[in-house]
Amino acid sequence: MRKIIYSAVLALVLLGCTETRCPQDVLMRHEDEIDAIIAQMTLEEKVQMLHSKTIMSSEGVPRLGIQDIKYADGPFGVREEVGDGFRPLGWQMDSATYFPTGSALAATWSPELAYSYGNGIGQEARRRGKDVMLGPAINIQRLPVGGRSYEYLSEDPFLSARLAVGYVKGMQDAGTAACIKHFALNNQETNRGSVNVIADERTMREIYLKPFEAAVREGGAMCVMPAYNKVNGDYCSENEHLLNEILRDEWGFKGMTVSDWGGTHSTMGAALHGLNVQMTGDNYLGRPVIDSIATGALTEDIVDAKVREILRLRLAVRPVPEDEANKVQASQPETRAIARTVAEKSIVLLQNNGILPLSPDIRKIAVIGRNADAFTASGGMGAGVKTPYEITPLAGIRKRAPEGVEVDYAPAYKNYLGMFARWTGQTGPDVAVALDEPADPAMLEEALALAREADVVLYFCGTNKTIESEGMDRTDIKLPVGQDAIAYALAAANPNLVTVVISGGPCELASVTECSAALLQGWWNGLEGGTALAEVLFGDIAPSGKLPFSIPFKLQDSPAYALHNFPPEEEAEEDLFGAKYRKDIVGQRGPRMPRYKQTSEYTEGLLVGYRWFDTKFIPVLYPFGYGLSYVDFEYSDIKVSAGQFEMDDRIKVSFTVRNCGNMDAEEVAQLYVGRPEAKIEWPAKELKAFQRVSLKAGESRRVTLSVPVEDLRYWDVEKNGWAVEGGRLDILVGSSSKDIRLNCFVSLIGLK
Repeated sequence: MRKIIYSAVLALVLLGCTETRCPQDVLMRHEDEIDAIIAQMTLEEKVQMLHSKTIMSSEGVPRLGIQDIKYADGPFGVREEVGDGFRPLGWQMDSATYFPTGSALAATWSPELAYSYGNGIGQEARRRGKDVMLGPAINIQRLPVGGRSYEYLSEDPFLSARLAVGYVKGMQDAGTAACIKHFALNNQETNRGSVNVIADERTMREIYLKPFEAAVREGGAMCVMPAYNKVNGDYCSENEHLLNEILRDEWGFKGMTVSDWGGTHSTMGAALHGLNVQMTGDNYLGRPVIDSIATGALTEDIVDAKVREILRLRLAVRPVPEDEANKVQASQPETRAIARTVAEKSIVLLQNNGILPLSPDIRKIAVIGRNADAFTASGGMGAGVKTPYEITPLAGIRKRAPEGVEVDYAPAYKNYLGMFARWTGQTGPDVAVALDEPADPAMLEEALALAREADVVLYFCGTNKTIESEGMDRTDIKLPVGQDAIAYALAAANPNLVTVVISGGPCELASVTECSAALLQGWWNGLEGGTALAEVLFGDIAPSGKLPFSIPFKLQDSPAYALHNFPPEEEAEEDLFGAKYRKDIVGQRGPRMPRYKQTSEYTEGLLVGYRWFDTKFIPVLYPFGYGLSYVDFEYSDIKVSAGQFEMDDRIKVSFTVRNCGNMDAEEVAQLYVGRPEAKIEWPAKELKAFQRVSLKAGESRRVTLSVPVEDLRYWDVEKNGWAVEGGRLDILVGSSSKDIRLNCFVSLIGLK
């Protein structure tokens, strides 16, 4: 029996709806047809729909003309065709556009670009004959070391939610169902297959569930993937509170849930507590379901309800006939253009002493660092893209450099492959055996020789997709294989040092900040990433990306580390997915049972990312929302629509932003709120609105940001529902979480 839910929560089911319909209503258009289909199905046919058919499909009803559901990874492009063990099948027509990864998309701070991004992937999925894309991945970046930080969007739930809604709407408008993942609190890869996340209800509701709620209620997501981990004692694939009470009863979700691959753990738990499809295998939601009905442990009505939810998605998404799929390359100029635009607007300028954009008088450029010439579309344990091409930073710079400019290259440091070295077969003197292996003297001297003769040095450092990977978290966020020492040596050889960090998540950058004339965060930026970076370096466009996460001075300053909530004291077990599906990488005969039970305590509560640093007065190297341009922006003349607000109101804040420079540029104006007189616990400030503003040289523009009062609620644990705390609300407007330019305050009328 599902628990009775607090009445104030039930009243919120209509949130996210327009006056005419809810986004989830698109799944309810075929109920009579579904009734007729279910009435004709045998029990065996129904149960066939509850589990995988192949590694990337689940069964339809062939006898009744209902097609299989075809799935594809992943969050940043349509994965190539794979067979058992995720072995590539070697097709000729299964390439697709490699889009910038999730953290790069988040650095654009643009829901409009997120829509285009999702729409582009959705179009390509249709050309490939796919019904469901396994993305977006929208978990909060709780840990700087998180192995999937590059897939996820942000440390902030509001930014993540706005981007998730855009992505989901764009994808589903293209005719492909979005499968939002990993629901929920999948914030670490270490022991992800068994870890029990312990989090209080308020923390869950206000931080970790917010992007999923928005993607369902506003974006209309048709599919949800439960995470591998447990939450408060129950696996996510059989978590009554998450899948039934919250997702379906409160948020009004009408679609289907599909387990992560290997993430189903029981027949009764999955059947009774919200899972529709087991991926992969049928050992739980196959014959055991039929046997359980025979004994009376389950009823056929339960199966019918699951089949109905699957059929809702199946009938809402037009199946692509076999003779129409894979007839043309999925990647087309219009989708590649989307990838390029996202890359252009994602690059974050962290510091600049005036050396950028590069002077037209430069005649010799030294490009130093293996990351300048590294491909990033695939690699690691999880999703990748078989891209038709990938323009590396080195290729982009060579193509864009003016005629007569010499561009020389040296790798400078070894390639670290970790456990992937055996799988790829790469060994030799250019492969590092340890992350902290010092710089190779011969490689360093080659780089220094180029640096001494160059007008400017472009140094590429950072990680790779064997360091940041699904299935494992990093041990630290230091630059690997001697990259800090190389930066100092290059700066001594040539002070005109421009450093570009290529990574998915944050790295420790104090050293390169100290010795670089300019510093940029360049991301894993898709098939046109090198083109976009060259445009920024040479000043064709002004950089406009903003950090979607904080970059601390050191890892131990971050909340989970400061409170000793991570890493676990016990030795990590084998990864569940890797042990079952990627034996080629992990080299195991099969999965082993965990040797211990391990929990992850979220005792930092609401204080994730910048909320922690600001509230605890801990300085950071680069704050959340930070990013420079080649121009300065001036903020002025803040006004608010009223002085006092109630629950149904919207706080409208207007101000003027002026481009003070001599080139066109874009700024992301950010609005935070603080509660200096609060009686309950709040972070020092929280992001509640933002807008990307495009301004011509010298142009001023009036910007209005709107904050619904309902977005200022907190989860009242005692009442089990949302409430507004009355009192003073500070409005803080600026260019980052630390760079507040304007402020005012209003009064809220409390409501419980």
